[in-house]
Amino acid sequence: MHGAEITPQAGSPDVSPRDEFGARLAFAIRRAQEWLIERQHPEGYWQAALEANGEMNAEFIIFNRFMGVDPEPALDARLKKHLLDIQQPDGSWALFPGAEGHLSTTIEAYFALKLVGMRAGDEPMMRARRWVLARGGIARAGTLARFYLAAMNQVPWDATPVLPVELVLLPSWFPFNMYELSSWARGTLFALMVLQAQRPTVSVDWRQGVLELYVQPPHFTKFKLPRGARLLSLRNALLVSDKLLRWYDRSHHPRLRERALRHAEQWLLEHQDANGSWGGIEPCYLLSPMALKALGYRNHHPVIAKALSAVRELIWDYGDSILYQPCVSPNWDTALAAKALLDSGMSAQHSALRAAAKWLLDHQIFRRGDWAIKRPNLAPGGWAFEFFNDWYPDVDDSAVILMVLARAACDDEARRQLSVKAGANWVMGMQSKNGGFAAFDPDNDAQWLNHVPFADVEASTDPPCADLTGRVLEMMAEVGYTAAHPVARRAIAWLKHDQKPDGSWWGRWGVCYIYGTFSALSGLRAIGLNVTEPWIRRAVEWLKSVQNPDGGWGETCAADRDPALKGKGRSTASQTAWAVIGLLAGEDELSESLIRGVQWLLEHQTPEGSWEEAEFTGTGFPNHFYLRYHMYAHYFPLMALGRLRRRLAGTAM
Repeated sequence: MHGAEITPQAGSPDVSPRDEFGARLAFAIRRAQEWLIERQHPEGYWQAALEANGEMNAEFIIFNRFMGVDPEPALDARLKKHLLDIQQPDGSWALFPGAEGHLSTTIEAYFALKLVGMRAGDEPMMRARRWVLARGGIARAGTLARFYLAAMNQVPWDATPVLPVELVLLPSWFPFNMYELSSWARGTLFALMVLQAQRPTVSVDWRQGVLELYVQPPHFTKFKLPRGARLLSLRNALLVSDKLLRWYDRSHHPRLRERALRHAEQWLLEHQDANGSWGGIEPCYLLSPMALKALGYRNHHPVIAKALSAVRELIWDYGDSILYQPCVSPNWDTALAAKALLDSGMSAQHSALRAAAKWLLDHQIFRRGDWAIKRPNLAPGGWAFEFFNDWYPDVDDSAVILMVLARAACDDEARRQLSVKAGANWVMGMQSKNGGFAAFDPDNDAQWLNHVPFADVEASTDPPCADLTGRVLEMMAEVGYTAAHPVARRAIAWLKHDQKPDGSWWGRWGVCYIYGTFSALSGLRAIGLNVTEPWIRRAVEWLKSVQNPDGGWGETCAADRDPALKGKGRSTASQTAWAVIGLLAGEDELSESLIRGVQWLLEHQTPEGSWEEAEFTGTGFPNHFYLRYHMYAHYFPLMALGRLRRRLAGTAM
């Protein structure tokens, strides 16, 4: 901290910062605020890049070839450059930087690079091919990769897990139906089932194909589905169902199939958003128009024309290269940016916050989405993650937006109050029966669905999680509720039950235990719990126990798979900020760990007023899909520094 220090007095709330520390803190906050305000769009929102893995660029290239989009050499060249930029030295592509190579991602990236003109003899391709063949070749590709490859005539359609389209006709009371699946799995599977029923193929020049990724000749290759690690496992038992469904698929009733296809087609048409997209996420953006094309729709049809326009919204243009995003995040970025400004002391009357509040009010969703299947009597009022996604508002975005709207000024005060009331009612009404909160659907926790043959990313459901449950408690406190409210009582009880023995919580949508722990602690303090209770103290002590020697905090994405890695990783700005916020929430004194974390943030602020972070600290599907939110490294540190200053200002001097 360039010589400035604050000496904590353990156990005493009467801690006064030295003048130099206070000035340094104020300067850091002011620069961070200015950096953020400079990046606000004129309409009032913020949006940063959202980065995933190489599958995104690869699948966009494959999609364009399947749809017969006119070639754009300049676009292909920039998509190719990004893929080559993130290829690992061993030739593979990984789920996040520094991870082991991922087979399906590498196979798709290899195929996409051939489609944009690279040859098997090019050095990056030879490295990738050696890596793929050493791990079993194309026959071991995952579910989604097999569908893209089958659609391009690179593997047989029988290589894909069987998904009879008749499944869409199962009623909601049946143990397996489309609404027991998570929102993202539901939207993806509707498209996949249509594709498998129709089995379209687009042929490419043999030089663009991937025959060289077969270990054995194609007619000798058997595309087996991955088995469970243990012989007696649910997944292995469910593999029997794949054989039964495959038998049914070969002998299906034509009229029943026709009826199911009409139902699936109508569902896809109804679920297209105003901008032409589906579900707000890349798989639905791309697979839905592919499915409709398989049903006979052509590119000049208005539905497909809108879809072809919408898919380009996921392009993040760096000039010489293009990142294809898994989705766009304007509501999330705007809510967290505005919250950071408010937490750091900016006046609610500031023009930037008034503009953000208006933009957020304009994007509230007052139509019923898929969530209404399980909450038919709940009035709408949530927000989505993206610009357009009316069918799938989510609890996480809505909770943070409500925290902002509860504090920010607005030109239309009556509208703001009605918005907060409707939004809070919707969020609280999405509580699951067990007391926790999930992202898109309540009571979406049939865990056995993560073991069915097509679910190789183990993300078929949307169960409650600590990060969302903590966020809802914080939101409830912000809009005026207390721990005595029945929703709060059930949520607190769920968090207490969900806490790990070491005191931490696992976070579903962030990496990983630091994220869950800070979110839970923030909600518990906000709603008014006594932070000296033993179970809360355990969480605080766990955060302190995983602090790095340099004063920061970091955690690898691999902690999802291996709990021995929880809380371990190179210090990052976002995770250090989470831990600092968690400590501020979990104890009244300014501990040595807290101050060291703040010092790390101050020392690592760039001259421009932000923080640098290349690590992926967001989660899509635990163990299978991770994210880098390019603004996480800014608004979370600003929140942490602002909350510290607020604590200091409230301390008797």
